[in-house]
Amino acid sequence: MEIPYTQLSEDTLRAVIEEYITREGTDYGEQDYSLEQKVQQLKSQLQRREVLISYDPDTQTCHLLPAISQT
Repeated sequence: MEIPYTQLSEDTLRAVIEEYITREGTDYGEQDYSLEQKVQQLKSQLQRREVLISYDPDTQTCHLLPAISQT
């Protein structure tokens, strides 16, 4: 189930994004970015609808997923 990021409080949105960023295995390539830079990058991707927040009610977990292009 998709959760519009605009329906989350700023604190909840940040917590979801930070949890995603700090998961083991998340790789941002060769360049190092600060946590704040990563948070801002993901917020921008959410605003551009390149990424969406998916909630799984069975496991009660959130995931950030690439949005599927509708072209």
